[in-house]
Amino acid sequence: MKAPKRYWLMKSEPESYSIDHLKRDKKTPWSGVRNFQARNFMRDDMHAGDGVLFYHSSCAVPGVYGIGKVASKAYPDPTQFDSKSPYFDARATKDKPIWYLVDVAFARKLQAPVSITEMRANKKLSGMATFRKGSRLSVTPVTAEEFAVFS
Repeated sequence: MKAPKRYWLMKSEPESYSIDHLKRDKKTPWSGVRNFQARNFMRDDMHAGDGVLFYHSSCAVPGVYGIGKVASKAYPDPTQFDSKSPYFDARATKDKPIWYLVDVAFARKLQAPVSITEMRANKKLSGMATFRKGSRLSVTPVTAEEFAVFS
């Protein structure tokens, strides 16, 4: 049985990896997530074909810059095994990985970014998980209604 389509907001600092990088690459592994709740979303809840809001954070105009889609099922993040990587985790082994990722594919860049200020002002987006007090997750679920605002 196929899982129902879900939607996600995934944050990236554009200096590290932007929507333009994803457009160029067409697909990328979403590596380096080191938060257990965000990992669990990727490992347990994401499915190929799920929609992604590509969000730029830690920049002059934070907000949604494009649309992507989940392009793979979750698999172990190889950066956890690489001692030269900033995402290395000595606790992880190939037999018992700790961190997982999914591949994300480019769908389209928005004509104009939707800033966090605009998002907060939109009543249809007022319940977004990313706006909840204390939420600093790089991966959060989005409802179909919220996702449709950007479609």
